[in-house]
Amino acid sequence: MKNSKLEQKIAALRAGDQRAFDAVYEQTNRPVYFAILYIVRDKMYAEDLLQETYVRALRSLQSYAPGTNFAAWLTRIGKNLALNHLRRTKKEIATDFDTDAWKYGTQETQLPYLFDAAAKILTEEEYEILMLCQVAGYKRREVASMLDLPIGTVTWKNNEALKKLKAYLEKEDVQ
Repeated sequence: MKNSKLEQKIAALRAGDQRAFDAVYEQTNRPVYFAILYIVRDKMYAEDLLQETYVRALRSLQSYAPGTNFAAWLTRIGKNLALNHLRRTKKEIATDFDTDAWKYGTQETQLPYLFDAAAKILTEEEYEILMLCQVAGYKRREVASMLDLPIGTVTWKNNEALKKLKAYLEKEDVQ
């Protein structure tokens, strides 16, 4: 995110002003979280890894090159942690009920299924854009700035992701 206010907060954080962390976190946590969630596909682990991402980033903040895309730098740290987590844990085998729990419960249990379905059929970039636009509620221009992409690309990928997800859910006969 090439943002002068964010860069100012990062500079303040580097200088030891711990109060600047809140502003940095607020501007960067969602893209990092959704990138991690895409990999681990578990909300609890994604939240833990998000925290670990910021701990690691704070420890190595001096290695961040000012003026570059800070959110992308954080996302790379988060993705590496998520991949290491997967290597360590070697996903356990789920039961049929765990896999299809959304079929047996209320509507709120369908949300994790939608996230899983989206992660299964969409590219990482489409998933991240969809989650930021549709779930986190960012405007497409904000997402374009976060991901350092043209707004037209974000709009197109968001629409394509919605079409793919809709077609998949219709094929799976999900109401």
